[in-house]
Amino acid sequence: MKVVILAGGFGTRLAEETDIKPKPMVEIGGRPILWHIMMHYDFYGFKHFVFLLGYKGEVIKRYLVDFCSGQAGQSESQEDRNRTVSNHSRKDWTVELLDTGIHTQTGGRLKRFAAYSEGKTFMLTYGDGVSDVNLQDLWAFHRSHGKLATVTAVRPPTRFGYMKFDGDKVVEFKEKPSRGEGWINGAYFVLEPEVLDYIADDRTVWEKEPLEQLAADGQLMAFRHTSFWQCMDTLYEKRLLEFFWQSGNAPWKIWK
Repeated sequence: MKVVILAGGFGTRLAEETDIKPKPMVEIGGRPILWHIMMHYDFYGFKHFVFLLGYKGEVIKRYLVDFCSGQAGQSESQEDRNRTVSNHSRKDWTVELLDTGIHTQTGGRLKRFAAYSEGKTFMLTYGDGVSDVNLQDLWAFHRSHGKLATVTAVRPPTRFGYMKFDGDKVVEFKEKPSRGEGWINGAYFVLEPEVLDYIADDRTVWEKEPLEQLAADGQLMAFRHTSFWQCMDTLYEKRLLEFFWQSGNAPWKIWK
Protein backbone atom coordinates (compact mmCIF):
# COMPACT_ATOMS: atom_id res chain seq x y z
CA MET A 1 0.00 0.00 0.00
CA LYS A 2 1.25 3.47 -0.85
CA VAL A 3 1.68 6.04 1.93
CA VAL A 4 1.09 9.53 0.51
CA ILE A 5 2.70 12.41 2.42
CA LEU A 6 1.70 16.03 1.85
CA ALA A 7 5.00 17.91 1.81
CA GLY A 8 4.44 21.01 -0.31
CA GLY A 9 3.27 23.80 2.01
CA PHE A 10 5.13 26.99 2.88
CA GLY A 11 5.19 26.42 6.67
CA THR A 12 4.76 30.12 7.36
CA ARG A 13 4.10 29.67 11.09
CA LEU A 14 7.54 28.09 11.43
CA ALA A 15 9.33 30.74 9.38
CA GLU A 16 12.39 30.65 11.65
CA GLU A 17 13.16 27.27 10.06
CA THR A 18 11.20 27.23 6.80
CA ASP A 19 12.81 30.31 5.27
CA ILE A 20 15.67 28.01 4.27
CA LYS A 21 14.05 24.56 4.13
CA PRO A 22 10.60 22.96 3.71
CA LYS A 23 8.85 22.00 6.93
CA PRO A 24 9.27 18.21 6.46
CA MET A 25 13.04 18.80 6.53
CA VAL A 26 13.02 20.54 9.93
CA GLU A 27 15.08 18.31 12.19
CA ILE A 28 14.17 16.56 15.42
CA GLY A 29 17.11 14.82 17.04
CA GLY A 30 19.30 15.49 14.03
CA ARG A 31 16.88 13.85 11.57
CA PRO A 32 14.21 15.52 9.40
CA ILE A 33 10.71 15.00 10.74
CA LEU A 34 9.87 13.23 7.47
CA TRP A 35 12.35 10.49 8.50
CA HIS A 36 10.50 10.04 11.82
CA ILE A 37 7.21 9.71 9.94
CA MET A 38 8.67 7.14 7.54
CA MET A 39 10.14 5.10 10.41
CA HIS A 40 6.70 5.02 12.06
CA TYR A 41 5.06 3.61 8.93
CA ASP A 42 7.96 1.23 8.35
CA PHE A 43 7.49 -0.22 11.86
CA TYR A 44 3.99 -1.32 10.86
CA GLY A 45 5.10 -2.71 7.51
CA PHE A 46 4.17 0.17 5.20
CA LYS A 47 7.21 0.85 3.03
CA HIS A 48 6.06 2.55 -0.19
CA PHE A 49 6.10 6.34 0.22
CA VAL A 50 4.84 9.05 -2.15
CA PHE A 51 5.84 12.64 -1.33
CA LEU A 52 3.73 15.41 -2.86
CA LEU A 53 6.24 18.23 -3.24
CA GLY A 54 5.90 21.98 -3.68
CA TYR A 55 7.79 24.65 -1.74
CA LYS A 56 11.53 23.89 -1.81
CA GLY A 57 10.72 20.40 -3.02
CA GLU A 58 14.21 20.00 -4.44
CA VAL A 59 15.58 19.94 -0.87
CA ILE A 60 13.38 16.96 0.03
CA LYS A 61 14.14 15.25 -3.28
CA ARG A 62 17.91 15.64 -2.81
CA TYR A 63 17.77 14.33 0.76
CA LEU A 64 15.68 11.24 -0.05
CA VAL A 65 17.59 10.28 -3.19
CA ASP A 66 20.89 10.67 -1.32
CA PHE A 67 19.52 8.81 1.71
CA CYS A 68 18.40 5.87 -0.39
CA SER A 69 21.63 5.58 -2.36
CA GLY A 70 24.04 6.50 0.43
CA GLN A 71 22.79 4.00 3.00
CA ALA A 72 21.59 1.16 0.84
CA GLY A 73 24.15 1.00 -1.91
CA GLN A 74 21.32 0.83 -4.42
CA SER A 75 19.28 3.61 -5.97
CA GLU A 76 17.06 3.75 -9.01
CA SER A 77 15.68 6.98 -10.42
CA GLN A 78 13.02 7.29 -13.10
CA GLU A 79 11.90 10.67 -14.42
CA ASP A 80 8.62 11.27 -16.26
CA ARG A 81 8.33 15.07 -16.15
CA ASN A 82 7.46 15.40 -12.46
CA ARG A 83 8.24 12.04 -10.86
CA THR A 84 11.34 10.48 -9.31
CA VAL A 85 11.46 6.94 -7.88
CA SER A 86 14.21 5.77 -5.52
CA ASN A 87 14.71 2.37 -3.88
CA HIS A 88 16.28 1.84 -0.47
CA SER A 89 17.20 -1.83 -0.45
CA ARG A 90 18.34 -2.07 3.16
CA LYS A 91 14.94 -0.99 4.46
CA ASP A 92 13.02 -2.31 1.47
CA TRP A 93 11.61 1.17 0.87
CA THR A 94 10.30 2.62 -2.38
CA VAL A 95 10.09 6.42 -2.47
CA GLU A 96 8.18 8.33 -5.16
CA LEU A 97 8.63 12.09 -5.37
CA LEU A 98 5.96 14.01 -7.26
CA ASP A 99 6.36 17.70 -8.09
CA THR A 100 2.84 19.03 -7.57
CA GLY A 101 3.42 22.78 -7.95
CA ILE A 102 4.35 25.62 -5.64
CA HIS A 103 0.90 27.13 -5.11
CA THR A 104 -1.26 23.99 -5.45
CA GLN A 105 -3.65 23.42 -2.53
CA THR A 106 -3.67 20.20 -0.51
CA GLY A 107 -6.56 18.70 -2.46
CA GLY A 108 -4.96 19.64 -5.75
CA ARG A 109 -1.74 17.90 -4.75
CA LEU A 110 -3.69 14.77 -3.92
CA LYS A 111 -5.57 14.99 -7.23
CA ARG A 112 -2.24 14.97 -9.07
CA PHE A 113 -1.43 11.69 -7.31
CA ALA A 114 -4.41 10.07 -9.05
CA ALA A 115 -2.31 9.06 -12.07
CA TYR A 116 -0.04 7.05 -9.77
CA SER A 117 -2.62 5.57 -7.39
CA GLU A 118 -3.07 2.42 -9.50
CA GLY A 119 -6.72 2.43 -8.41
CA LYS A 120 -5.82 1.01 -4.99
CA THR A 121 -6.47 1.89 -1.36
CA PHE A 122 -3.80 4.24 0.01
CA MET A 123 -2.79 6.04 3.19
CA LEU A 124 -2.36 9.79 3.57
CA THR A 125 -0.72 11.97 6.19
CA TYR A 126 1.00 15.34 6.58
CA GLY A 127 4.75 15.87 6.65
CA ASP A 128 4.77 17.85 9.88
CA GLY A 129 3.54 15.70 12.76
CA VAL A 130 4.28 12.57 14.74
CA SER A 131 2.19 10.10 16.70
CA ASP A 132 2.19 6.63 18.20
CA VAL A 133 -1.04 5.64 16.42
CA ASN A 134 -1.22 1.91 15.68
CA LEU A 135 -1.34 1.90 11.89
CA GLN A 136 -2.30 -1.75 11.62
CA ASP A 137 -5.31 -1.11 13.86
CA LEU A 138 -6.16 1.91 11.72
CA TRP A 139 -5.99 -0.21 8.56
CA ALA A 140 -8.13 -2.95 10.13
CA PHE A 141 -10.72 -0.37 11.21
CA HIS A 142 -10.91 1.01 7.68
CA ARG A 143 -11.44 -2.43 6.21
CA SER A 144 -14.17 -3.19 8.75
CA HIS A 145 -16.59 -0.39 7.81
CA GLY A 146 -16.47 -0.42 4.00
CA LYS A 147 -16.66 3.36 3.55
CA LEU A 148 -14.44 5.46 1.28
CA ALA A 149 -12.44 7.33 3.90
CA THR A 150 -11.09 7.02 7.42
CA VAL A 151 -9.56 9.92 9.34
CA THR A 152 -7.70 9.57 12.61
CA ALA A 153 -9.36 11.79 15.22
CA VAL A 154 -7.22 13.08 18.10
CA ARG A 155 -7.59 15.28 21.14
CA PRO A 156 -5.75 18.59 20.60
CA PRO A 157 -2.75 19.13 22.87
CA THR A 158 -3.15 22.03 25.31
CA ARG A 159 -0.32 24.52 25.79
CA PHE A 160 -1.66 26.43 28.74
CA GLY A 161 -3.50 25.96 32.00
CA TYR A 162 -7.23 25.20 31.77
CA MET A 163 -9.80 27.10 33.85
CA LYS A 164 -13.56 26.66 34.27
CA PHE A 165 -15.62 29.62 35.54
CA ASP A 166 -18.83 30.34 37.38
CA GLY A 167 -19.19 33.99 36.49
CA ASP A 168 -15.80 35.44 37.41
CA LYS A 169 -15.10 32.71 39.96
CA VAL A 170 -12.64 29.98 38.99
CA VAL A 171 -14.27 26.67 39.94
CA GLU A 172 -11.77 24.34 38.28
CA PHE A 173 -8.10 24.74 37.39
CA LYS A 174 -5.81 22.25 35.66
CA GLU A 175 -2.19 23.07 34.91
CA LYS A 176 -1.54 22.17 31.27
CA PRO A 177 -3.79 19.11 30.88
CA SER A 178 -2.47 16.64 28.33
CA ARG A 179 -5.46 16.93 26.00
CA GLY A 180 -7.88 19.67 25.09
CA GLU A 181 -11.59 19.39 24.52
CA GLY A 182 -13.19 17.89 21.44
CA TRP A 183 -11.69 16.00 18.51
CA ILE A 184 -9.63 17.33 15.62
CA ASN A 185 -8.20 16.03 12.35
CA GLY A 186 -5.02 14.14 13.27
CA ALA A 187 -4.42 13.12 9.63
CA TYR A 188 -3.33 9.46 9.27
CA PHE A 189 -6.02 8.80 6.68
CA VAL A 190 -6.86 5.55 4.88
CA LEU A 191 -8.57 6.29 1.57
CA GLU A 192 -10.16 4.48 -1.32
CA PRO A 193 -9.25 5.77 -4.80
CA GLU A 194 -12.83 7.04 -5.32
CA VAL A 195 -12.14 9.91 -2.89
CA LEU A 196 -10.05 11.52 -5.63
CA ASP A 197 -13.28 12.14 -7.54
CA TYR A 198 -14.30 14.53 -4.75
CA ILE A 199 -11.40 16.86 -5.66
CA ALA A 200 -12.07 19.41 -8.41
CA ASP A 201 -8.70 20.94 -9.28
CA ASP A 202 -5.48 22.54 -7.98
CA ARG A 203 -7.47 25.12 -6.01
CA THR A 204 -9.29 22.54 -3.90
CA VAL A 205 -8.36 22.34 -0.22
CA TRP A 206 -8.58 18.72 0.93
CA GLU A 207 -9.77 19.69 4.40
CA LYS A 208 -12.72 21.71 3.05
CA GLU A 209 -15.03 20.59 0.21
CA PRO A 210 -13.80 16.98 -0.22
CA LEU A 211 -13.90 16.00 3.46
CA GLU A 212 -17.09 17.98 4.04
CA GLN A 213 -18.80 16.21 1.14
CA LEU A 214 -17.50 12.79 2.16
CA ALA A 215 -18.99 13.40 5.61
CA ALA A 216 -22.30 14.57 4.09
CA ASP A 217 -22.40 11.44 1.95
CA GLY A 218 -21.82 9.20 4.98
CA GLN A 219 -18.48 8.05 3.58
CA LEU A 220 -16.12 9.41 6.28
CA MET A 221 -15.36 7.39 9.40
CA ALA A 222 -13.28 8.38 12.45
CA PHE A 223 -10.61 6.22 14.05
CA ARG A 224 -10.26 7.68 17.56
CA HIS A 225 -6.69 7.86 18.85
CA THR A 226 -6.31 8.82 22.52
CA SER A 227 -2.56 8.40 22.97
CA PHE A 228 0.31 10.63 21.76
CA TRP A 229 -0.08 12.99 18.82
CA GLN A 230 1.73 16.25 18.11
CA CYS A 231 1.90 18.50 15.07
CA MET A 232 4.84 20.85 14.42
CA ASP A 233 3.31 24.13 13.29
CA THR A 234 5.35 26.50 15.45
CA LEU A 235 8.83 26.92 16.89
CA TYR A 236 7.39 26.10 20.31
CA GLU A 237 6.14 22.74 19.04
CA LYS A 238 9.44 22.02 17.31
CA ARG A 239 11.29 22.66 20.59
CA LEU A 240 8.76 20.50 22.45
CA LEU A 241 9.42 17.55 20.13
CA GLU A 242 13.17 18.12 20.43
CA PHE A 243 12.84 18.06 24.22
CA PHE A 244 11.01 14.73 24.08
CA TRP A 245 13.69 13.27 21.83
CA GLN A 246 16.65 14.52 23.86
CA SER A 247 15.05 13.26 27.08
CA GLY A 248 15.08 9.72 25.67
CA ASN A 249 11.30 9.60 26.07
CA ALA A 250 9.93 10.36 22.61
CA PRO A 251 6.47 8.73 22.61
CA TRP A 252 6.38 8.37 18.80
CA LYS A 253 9.66 6.42 18.68
CA ILE A 254 8.19 2.92 18.63
CA TRP A 255 10.94 1.46 16.46
CA LYS A 256 14.34 0.26 17.71
